[in-house]
Amino acid sequence: MAACKLPTLCTAPTPYLYASRRSAGQTIISTAAASACHRCRASRRRIQAAGDCTKHSAWTSIRHERWEGDLAIEGHIPAWLNGTYLRNGPGVWEVGDHALDHVFDGYATLVRVYFQGARGRATGAHRQIESDAYKAAARAHGRRRPLMRMREFSQLCPSEPGTLLDRLRHVVGLVTGAGMSDNANTAVLPLGDGRVVCLADVTKSSVLVDPETLETVGKLRYADRLWCPVQCTHPVVTTTTTTTTRAAAAAEVLMLHPDFARRGYLVARMMAAGGTGSNDRREVVGRVRCRGGTTPAWVHSFAVTAKYIVVPEMPLRYSVACLLMSELTPFYIMDWLPHSGSYMHVICRSTGNTVASVEVPPFVAFHFINAYEENGDDDDGVRPNAIIADCCEYYADPAIIQALALHRLRSPETAKDFPDSRVARFRIPLDGSAAMGELETVLDPEEHGRGVELSTINPDYVGKEYRYLYACTARRPCNFFNALTKMDLVEKETTSWHEEGTVPSEPFFVARPGATNEDDGRGCHIYCKHHGR
Repeated sequence: MAACKLPTLCTAPTPYLYASRRSAGQTIISTAAASACHRCRASRRRIQAAGDCTKHSAWTSIRHERWEGDLAIEGHIPAWLNGTYLRNGPGVWEVGDHALDHVFDGYATLVRVYFQGARGRATGAHRQIESDAYKAAARAHGRRRPLMRMREFSQLCPSEPGTLLDRLRHVVGLVTGAGMSDNANTAVLPLGDGRVVCLADVTKSSVLVDPETLETVGKLRYADRLWCPVQCTHPVVTTTTTTTTRAAAAAEVLMLHPDFARRGYLVARMMAAGGTGSNDRREVVGRVRCRGGTTPAWVHSFAVTAKYIVVPEMPLRYSVACLLMSELTPFYIMDWLPHSGSYMHVICRSTGNTVASVEVPPFVAFHFINAYEENGDDDDGVRPNAIIADCCEYYADPAIIQALALHRLRSPETAKDFPDSRVARFRIPLDGSAAMGELETVLDPEEHGRGVELSTINPDYVGKEYRYLYACTARRPCNFFNALTKMDLVEKETTSWHEEGTVPSEPFFVARPGATNEDDGRGCHIYCKHHGR
C-alpha cells in the first residue's frame, strides 16, 4: 500500500480526556478502521492509581505541565498513516487552592500524537498552554486571596457583585475583552503556513502554538479593525471554486461573531496563508439580525454548504444580568428563553445577502454535523429548494449545560440523569414554499444509546450530501458519552464500540490514499480508562 504523508491533523476538542502518566486510570490512544469501526490500540499505558480511585482520570487534572514519550503499540497502524494529530481541551481544573467546576473552564492542555505508519510507531506528548489566565492562576498559588482577574464560563470576575465601581470595571472589561479569559481550550486550527492556533469562544483566546514542541508562541493578532470580542468557537475551513472551471482555489476560514451592539451576528472570512488577501486580515461577508430576544443566541458551531452559510439562533441566549450585573444564571452566562423563538438564517457566501430567515422548532445544539443544498444549482441559475443542516440536538433541553459541571461528572449518582440527544435534521426552505423550517430525527436514538455528540465526517464531504457519521455516543446508564458509533444515515444502520470504564474523545476521520468510498479510511481517537478499587 502506498505511503501517504499527512499534514498536521487538527481536530476540534473533546476537552475531558487528558491524564498524565501518574494520574488515576489509563490513557489509551487508538486508531480505528472507519469502514468497520474496528479498533487497534496504539497505546495502553497502565497507570498506578493515585488518591481517590473513584475519580475518573478523564475528570482529573494532569500532574505535569509537560510530557513526551513513545507509545507501545497493540495491533497495527496503517502503513500510510504518517502525520501529527493535535487536539486541545481542559486538562487542569485545580491550581493551588483555586478550583474550577465546569468542563468548559479547565485550563487548556495541548496533546500531540505523531504517527509513523511505515515504521509501526507512535509517539505522544502533552503540554500546558500558557495563557494569561493560566499564568495568573499559577501566580496566585499560595496567596491569601486568589489572583483571579479573568472570567471563565462558569465563574465571574469579580466573584461577587461588589460596589458600583466593581460593576463598572466588569462591564468595561467585557466590552474591551480585557476581563475575559484567554484560555484556549476548545479548538485547534492550522493556518496553512505552518502556524497552528488554539481557540475558545473569546477572540483574544486565539493562541499560537508550535505543533512540534507544543510551546505557546504568542497571540494571533488580526490585521484589521473589526471589533469582535466574542467568537464562535469552531470556524469552518473551506475551499472556494470558480464558476467556469470549478477548480479548487485557496482555502478560506469562515468565522462567526455574536454582535451585541446590533443584536445579531457578523460573518467574516480570512484567506488561509498563501492565498490572496491572507496576512491574518478578516473581511466582512455579511451580517444577520436576531429575530428574537434582546441579546444574540449562544453559537458554538455553524454549518456551510458550497454556496451558503447557515447561522443558527436558538433560545439559549447570552444573559443581560450576567453580562452587566455580574450575576450567574442557572445556565451560567446564558438564559433559556423559549418564548424568544428559534430561527435559522442562510447567507449567500458570494454576496453576503441573507437569502432565508425562517422560524424553526425549538432546539439546543452545540455542534452542527454538516449541511448541503437540496436540489437546484446556483451555477445554472436555479436556486436550491432548501438547505439541509444536521446537528447533535438535545430535544430543546439546555440541561446538558448543567450536566457538564465537574461535580456531576465525578458523581456516580448522576448516571441516570444524563440528557438525551439525537441526530437532528433541519430543512430550511429557500424557495418561499414554507414560512417555517422543519426539524426531524434522522436515526432511531436507541441505535446510539439516546446520546450523540462530538461528531465527525469525511472532510471531503463537508458542505455536500453525505452518508456516514462518526460520533461519541452512550451506553446507558452513564453520566457522559462512553461509546463510539459509526452511523449510516441512508440505511439507518450503526456499528458501535464500547469498553467499560472508558471516556472516548471525538473521533477524527482520515481517508485512505486513493479511496473512492466515503467511509474508506481510519478514525483516530483518544480515550481514558478508569480502574476502580
